[in-house]
Amino acid sequence: MDILVIGGSVFVGRTVVEAALARGHAVTTFNRGRTGTDVPGAATVRGDREDKADLARLASSGRWDAVVDVCGFTPRVVGDAVRALNGRAETYAFVSSISAYGDWPAKRVDEQSPRLACAPDADEGDGDYGILKAGCERAVESGFDGRALVVQPGLILGPYENVGRLPWWLRRIAAGGRVLAPGDPDRSMQVIDVRDLAAFILDQIEARAEGRYLVSGSPANTTMGAWLGDCVAATGSHAELVWVDDDFLLERDVAPWTELPLWTPPTDELAGVWLPDPAKAAAAGLKTRPVRETVADTWAWLTSEGAPETLPKYRSHTGSQGITPQKEQALLKEWTTR
Repeated sequence: MDILVIGGSVFVGRTVVEAALARGHAVTTFNRGRTGTDVPGAATVRGDREDKADLARLASSGRWDAVVDVCGFTPRVVGDAVRALNGRAETYAFVSSISAYGDWPAKRVDEQSPRLACAPDADEGDGDYGILKAGCERAVESGFDGRALVVQPGLILGPYENVGRLPWWLRRIAAGGRVLAPGDPDRSMQVIDVRDLAAFILDQIEARAEGRYLVSGSPANTTMGAWLGDCVAATGSHAELVWVDDDFLLERDVAPWTELPLWTPPTDELAGVWLPDPAKAAAAGLKTRPVRETVADTWAWLTSEGAPETLPKYRSHTGSQGITPQKEQALLKEWTTR
């Protein structure tokens, strides 16, 4: 197949490009050439998706069996790409987010759950990340005349991660010493490897599927304790995990999810964060690997020749990842001497 990837140089996009090439597909990427590096073997069209002239030039450069849009954040901008590529591809696959659901992360969600309200022509200032992702989905579903495939990932980890969640934990644990491990080590989690997400997207394109799929790891496929233990094993570190109570951390204004990446205390607001239902995607053939493999392979990437010291900037609603060393050590001292 001939596949166009809008983006294609970092994390999800790069993984989709590599996987598509490995399957023998011809791949073209469309990006500005500013964030990541091009994948060898893929053709590249330089341009800015927010420039309609660049989109028109892209559309005139070829026809594709499918478009995979991995970097759409604003409905108006996504809609412009959809209109430019109408008639130039059979499938438009949009990589969205579980954040498009209004009930998440407070409640369990699936494809029947209500999405956040957002118009398909909304602009950047018309909502937060999740609201705008819902509008982007509608821009594809309402504007593309061919097959519209919307993939809504849960929490994605793996090689090339540019958000910095797993990389932060790996680098912190590799540094050794006493490491603040947050909350309950038996707290269930549900994560998906970026390579399994990419494989699912390509499987659905090849099957000429359409519709919406919530794509996450298998339910309770790891715990906070197992995941951080995998980090210790992967790095070969002698780090000591010191488990610190949820309430202790909340009382001291430690930010869930970001200061200690993926820490989710059992509050009402986060009650459903690790409970997405991937049954529809599983029925369509989603396959997921063990989390320990994801952790080990991410460490191998981080320590490989040419791996970035600083991750490429991610246009994210999550903010920076990781607690400062000074704050971590102060909390550990107070916890152990209380």
